[in-house]
Order: sequence, then C-alpha cells, then structure tokens
Amino acid sequence: MAGKSRQGIFRSKWITTDRFRVLEPLEVFHKELDGRMIGKSPVQNDHVHFRKKFHLKDCQEVRIRISADDYYKLYVNGIYVCQGPAPGYADAYRYNEVDLTSYVKKGENILAVHVYYQGLVNRVWNSGDNRQGMIADLFQGREYLGGTDHSWVYGQAMEYTGEPIGYETAFAEHIDFIKKERDWKETSFDDSHYRPAVELDGDDHVFEDNPTECITVYQVKPLKIMKKNGTGYLLDFGREYVGQFSMVCQGEKGQKVRIQCGEELDEGNPQAVRYDMRCNCRYQEECILSGGRDELEYYDYKAFRYVNIVTDRDNLDPDSFCLLARNHRFRQRCFLETDIPHLQEIWELCVHTLRCGVQEGFLDCPTREKGQYLGDFTVSGLAYLYLTGDREIYRKTLVDFARSGKVCKGLLAVAPGSFMQEIADFSLQYPLQVWHYYRYTGDRDTLEELYPTVCGVMEYFADYEREDGLLVAVDEKWNLVDWPKNLRDDYEIGGEDRETPNPCHNVLNAFYIGAIQAFDQIRQVLGMPACGKEKRVTAAYLSAFYDSRKRLFADTQQKNHFALHSNVLPAVFRIAPVESLENIKDMILEKGLCCGTQFSYFVLKALAAVGAYEEELELLVNETEHSWVNMLRQGATTCFETWGKEQKWNTSLCHPWSCAPVIVILEDMAGVGSEERKGGEASWKGRRGSLKIVFR
Repeated sequence: MAGKSRQGIFRSKWITTDRFRVLEPLEVFHKELDGRMIGKSPVQNDHVHFRKKFHLKDCQEVRIRISADDYYKLYVNGIYVCQGPAPGYADAYRYNEVDLTSYVKKGENILAVHVYYQGLVNRVWNSGDNRQGMIADLFQGREYLGGTDHSWVYGQAMEYTGEPIGYETAFAEHIDFIKKERDWKETSFDDSHYRPAVELDGDDHVFEDNPTECITVYQVKPLKIMKKNGTGYLLDFGREYVGQFSMVCQGEKGQKVRIQCGEELDEGNPQAVRYDMRCNCRYQEECILSGGRDELEYYDYKAFRYVNIVTDRDNLDPDSFCLLARNHRFRQRCFLETDIPHLQEIWELCVHTLRCGVQEGFLDCPTREKGQYLGDFTVSGLAYLYLTGDREIYRKTLVDFARSGKVCKGLLAVAPGSFMQEIADFSLQYPLQVWHYYRYTGDRDTLEELYPTVCGVMEYFADYEREDGLLVAVDEKWNLVDWPKNLRDDYEIGGEDRETPNPCHNVLNAFYIGAIQAFDQIRQVLGMPACGKEKRVTAAYLSAFYDSRKRLFADTQQKNHFALHSNVLPAVFRIAPVESLENIKDMILEKGLCCGTQFSYFVLKALAAVGAYEEELELLVNETEHSWVNMLRQGATTCFETWGKEQKWNTSLCHPWSCAPVIVILEDMAGVGSEERKGGEASWKGRRGSLKIVFR
C-alpha cells in the first residue's frame, strides 16, 4: 500500500492559486469521540480554471497523467475528456492517466482544467484541509512534453454560488451565466487577465504506484417531456440515474430559470417534482441567463429521475435536454433468466442500483452522504464483484479502509474522507471482506498486503475482551446492530445512546467470532497456524447467549429477549448447535425480514446455512411490506435504503447496501460465485419455478 513520492510519479510541479499559497494544511483526522476541535478551512465552494497552451508537431500517442485536490474536469481543445481523481488520503493520493490522441491536433492545443475545492469536512473527499490545486504531465510516446508549472495560468470561475445540501456533502449550484467566461476552454480564449499559477514546493501529496480508472460519463435523453403551462417542462428519464442535468438556453439577459430535480414526483401534485427530497437533499437551483447561448454545466453530481424546469418564457430548446449520467465502468458478466414471479424484476433493480451507486467508490448513497461505508461494502462490494468481475475496484476499497488504520487500527466506518465515524459492527466485517476477495480472486499477494490491517482489527477488539474472550464495553465505536433503529426487532442493546456503557451483547460477539473465523482462514492460506481463539470464544458465546430450553439465542446474558438478529448470525457463522437450527429457521420464517436491508443479507444466508434454499427464495420474493417487492410496488427503479419510503425518516431511494439478492441468487440458487467464472451457464429449479445464470 505504499505510495511514491511526487517526484516518483510526476515530473511537474503542484500548482495552486494565490489564496491557497499562504494556507497551511489542516489536520482533519482524529478519533471520532476524542472531542478535538478541527479548524475550519477559510475557503469553500472554490471553482478555478487552469489553462495551458502547447504545440504538437504531430498527433501520435499523446497522453496525460493528471490529478487534483479535491477534483478536476479536463478539457482539450474545448472538448470534455475525463474527470477525477478517485478520493484518497493525501499520503496515498490517486491520479489518472488518459490517452489524448483523439483530442489533440497538429499545431497549437489547449489544456483547460476546472478544479474544484469544496472545503467541507464530510464523507465525500478529504476536503476542508486547505489542500487545493492540480498536477499534470504531458507525454508523446516516451517523450515528456512538460507539465504544470508557473507558466500555467488560472482564473476564478465566478458564476457558481450556493448553500450546502445533504449532510453538507455538496453545494447547490446557482449559476449566473452573465458572470461565466463562456469560451475559457477554447484555444482562442483571451486569458491575458488570468494570473500565473503558483508552484507549491511544499506540497505534501504522495501518490499511489498506479493510476485509477476514470468514471464513465454518457448521455441519457428523457423518456418523457411534458410541457407545462406553455413555458416550463417536466422531464422523466424513466429511472433513477446519477449525474448532472444539462441543457442549452437561448433567453433574454437576466432571465431566471429554476431547475428542480428529484427521485420522485410530489404525491400531492403529479406534475411537480419532489425536490425537497425525503433523504434531506434540496435539489432546487437557479440560473440567470446571459442573453446569449448558455450551456448549463453543473459540476457536482446528484441522484434523480425527474427534472422540473420552471421559467416564465417559452424560449428553451427541448432537444437539448439530457442527463449526463456517470458511474464506474459497468461490464456486466452474468445475466439472469427466470420464470419465478418477481425475481427478474428484483434482479434488474439490484443491477441498476449497483450501476448507479458505484462511482469512484462504493457509495452509501449518491445523495445525502456520498461516502464509502465499510458495512455497506459487505453487500454492495461482493454483489458488484460477482456481477461484473471487477476485482480492481473491490481491491481499491479494501485498501481505502486499510489506510484508515492510521487513525484507528480498528478502522473507520467511512474511508477515505475527512468525516470521522466509527462503527464496531462494520470494522468486524473487514476480515470477512478480505476473505471474500481472496476466495473469488485467489490473489495471495493482496492477502499478504492486507494481512497486517486484519491483524490490527483483531488486536483492537482483543483489547475489549473480558476473561472468557467475549467483547464488552466497546464504547469507543458505535454498536450499530442494524439500521434504522426501528428495524432491529426490538434488540435489547445497540441504540444511539453513546453515554451508556454497552454490556456484553450478542450481535457484536457473533461478528467477532465471524472475524476470528475469517482471520484463521487467511492465516491458513498464508501458511500460519490458527490464532487459537475460536473454540474458547464460541464456548463463551454459547454459555452467555444460548437458551437450551428455547433452543434460541438471546440478545444479552439476561436472556430476556430473542431478536431475529441474535439468531441469524449464529447460523451464518456456524456457531449454533445442530438442535437449534430448525428453531432458528422457524423464527426467520415467522418474523420475515423485520430487519434493515443490509442485514437482510445475513438473514437470507442464515437460511442457506441450514439448507433451507426453497425458504430462502420464498423470503427473497415475499410480498409483505418488508420486501423488495414492496420497493417495486412503490415505484423503485433503484433499491431503497429501507423496504419502504416511509420506514425511515430520511430514506434514500438509491442505496446499494440493499443488493443482497444478487449474492443470494448466484451463491445459493445457482451455486456459483465462489470463484471467477469465464463463461457457461448455471441453473436451478425449485417449487416456484426455475432460473438460469448466463456468463458472458
């Protein structure tokens, strides 16, 4: 995981602007509960244009190596090329390498880069730390043509204003086209009023050894366009996407146009978009037209299906309306064919959710948080790996969380990012995630690389062991159990109260045993003996939580309550005595999915663990209010954060942690998924019908 020095990757200088020249980097990393005050960056929502002209004798084999903090969008000769980089810690920063051959011409060319510094401490980037600017090297074949230095020039993009939205994870983008420098990307643009870029010799970015792949950007046209009141428009793109709305305006100078985006329509008015979204994002922005030809270019992304354009004049061009969708490369390699009721729709729902939710990382949601959560990745990461075979982004995510170990060897719940959050249940799933990766790829080198991180996790939690080996009072990290709180089946411990010490309780210790098991499997592959803890901790767990009379597991040692969650994990991790398996199965079938959608992965896998595959399928396609069918009934085109829109106070309607069906169908129905498949088919037939998985 070691990065290289800047000089080891780039030959050029890191460049920035005068306002950042005098700012020292802020330390934004700390333990979540240590109470340390973090300084506030004096600059926020900062848009800058960097430009550089260069000359080519011919157009063969031209490429650029580029990075920026927080983010860049690159244009060559006025044409959009790419954007990035993927978020990363400054001491292991990421960059892109892109072929420019099809964008350049013989003679004079222009590199134009729109660099954005958000300045907020959140889950999106490691922002709010006063690090801003960019670096780039230009090559033709093996010849270095130059790169960023003081000969580059920059100017502030003054057209963007806006208030923070979501969990302070984005700014609204109100655009004043009168202030916009329309041709700044072109060679012909007069940049004599721009200032020389500042070479920042003290820049402390350290870059990874290899470039990361840029996201894919593509155009989606509206499925429906409805003209309203002779002026405004309501657009429906058919399903939810992640990206930016785009259009061309030719209006009067000073004319105002409001753009409202949303995941759903307003229940009280089907001709209006719910832009005050239930996930706590307010997607309403205003643009002021210049009187010329104005091209709407939002910088940041949103997740939406509908767009409402509000204007008092009939002078917009509907042919220009489009959505610039974006996501990580999505090369689907396995496809479902089935006659089982609802299963095809559920599969496609999950597939599209993963397409939207995997950007430069595995997002919790692309709306209010825009961050990569460790526990979410247990489901979304494995589902994406099976569906696409893309081991690189899965590995990248494992490395992202490994690097959070510099803050706490027990790992952060969000990485990378400057928002500090720690969740015990999620950290304990990391060894399992590493094992899933090896099981699929056979990549022993990565297993060796990540082994010290897995050791760090195990050492961290070992400090909370009591005499019999069970964990108690792990209060430094949130004991989540499940989320939202109302879907915990009344589990007796694990609320949001961080002041009351957590007793020894079931779910955290079940995850601890699961982590020990994965740790031992990793050690075995690496030629090491087992850590020697599993038998002792399992015996203590059975003594503490198993009720031999009920043949079920309780939430706490007092054995007053027996939640679904307390019984699912013992089955998944093979802790439960054989005589309890039938009772656990009956409990699951009685309670159904009275849990969060992320935890549903463990519920379904518990049925598989007891050999109840028919019942597992029945639960997957059930039609109660706790089901994927319920999402479909409520108009879902991507998986919801919960089973229904009203089951949480701030429900996201695009949440990849709800994609367990992909894993279940492949592993438990079709019997595949434990290793990469290059082709062929797999099938299954049950009481409800049959299914076939086709690998391409």
